[in-house]
Amino acid sequence: MEIQKVIENFEKHGFSVKYFETKEDAAKYLNEQIDNTTVAAGGSVSIAEMGLAESLGAHNTFISHAALPAGFTPAMAMGAAMKTEVYLTSVNGASETGELVNIDGRGNRVASTFFGHNRVYFVVGINKFEPDLEKAIHRARNVSAPKNAKRLGRKTPCAVKGDRCYDCSSPERICNGLVVHWRKLSSCAQEILIINEPLGY
Repeated sequence: MEIQKVIENFEKHGFSVKYFETKEDAAKYLNEQIDNTTVAAGGSVSIAEMGLAESLGAHNTFISHAALPAGFTPAMAMGAAMKTEVYLTSVNGASETGELVNIDGRGNRVASTFFGHNRVYFVVGINKFEPDLEKAIHRARNVSAPKNAKRLGRKTPCAVKGDRCYDCSSPERICNGLVVHWRKLSSCAQEILIINEPLGY
């Protein structure tokens, strides 16, 4: 993958892009950019692997149902997360041609990438990239979703077998909505942090 070409493709689509060799460098940058404000994240493994709940929580109000603040239920945290100044997320797939792909079960995470926050940061490990949009969608459905379903202990065919999407009708299915960011949305500032190491699923 030609990193510079990927950065140029995202920039052509209106995104701000930063490149980091390590997750520690990216976490340091985010802690410099996000200070004394409200910030939220969903259940992202990438965000957890970067330790952002702990580091950002030391000098911001940090809300996530995956790292519950005292006195919050998961539902309360998801509701409060929709109203923060800043939102952090990763992606389930990214294309070298400059698109981002996310699959969601409830919709809270993808909703926050569209509207409601002043700034959205997408943290994208090098493992999330595929050559084009079609392959990025395939990755999201057949690589990321089964691993996340297994992590969450869901009773779905993909979680049991861990090999691919079965397009199941299980009530515990986590892939109910698919979102593609073809271009930067006009509703808020959106920045992509590309990290040159594997992060999340």
